[in-house]
Amino acid sequence: MKLVLMGDLHFHGLDEGVPGWLEASDAFYRTLLGRFLEVDADVHIALGDLTNYGTATELRNVYKLLENKERTFYQVLGNHDLYAQTRNEVLQITGQARYHSIETERAVLAFLDTAKEMDYADWGGHVDEEQLQWLEGVVRASGTKPLLVFAHHPVFNTTKGSDAEKGSIHPDIDMWQVLGQKQGTGIYFNGHTHVDSIVRQKNWTFVQLSACLDQQAFRIVEVGQEEIRISALDVADEILTKHAPVLHKHMNHFTPNPDARGKELEREGTISLRTAVNQEV
Repeated sequence: MKLVLMGDLHFHGLDEGVPGWLEASDAFYRTLLGRFLEVDADVHIALGDLTNYGTATELRNVYKLLENKERTFYQVLGNHDLYAQTRNEVLQITGQARYHSIETERAVLAFLDTAKEMDYADWGGHVDEEQLQWLEGVVRASGTKPLLVFAHHPVFNTTKGSDAEKGSIHPDIDMWQVLGQKQGTGIYFNGHTHVDSIVRQKNWTFVQLSACLDQQAFRIVEVGQEEIRISALDVADEILTKHAPVLHKHMNHFTPNPDARGKELEREGTISLRTAVNQEV
């Protein structure tokens, strides 16, 4: 099974009053998302903040660029996706489920909703009790089969920046009480902090992706019988390098991160499933 992941995209509405903005935005996002969909994979996943403010126009326009009948696309909600509209309004436009799970031959995939609704002052993450109970059921039911969790916010004190204020799911929410019940291998993928990071804690690996405006790159996740391989796919294109600075300069609600790109071990890795199975025997 092969997955391709995209970090925070921050697709935004157009400001025709800024010279070159329309051209830069259209060229950048059309090119980047085209390259994203070109990758042959079983599932394409966006880790939240797909849009910059969550307006109906942003959502409809970005989904037009993501239309591809040959691709299966899932989006988890990020805080930016819920700034302009309610959760129900956003989900009605996208056609996505708030949270859900999928069981495949190789692994169980769980998609979380960690975003607060229309809370401009607090961009930190939250998971309500109903969803925690649901996730606990998914964790238990997964048994020793690998469990891959996809969310926007990191678990507190795992990846880089997750220990900062509003940088994670709120630390008062005991995610480990649920995740700690996992037998075998668990992998948690997230965005939000705009910096690459891979951290291993207990039997979980936490994989964080930087924002697409800072670094034009995706992650490829290949789930095999004996290992799961995570690799970085950099997108080299003159169109992207030409127009990204224009978007950085004039874009609201986004601050470029010069330290977004991690070292190799913060972007790629291999998780042995043989070891995980042996530990459970």
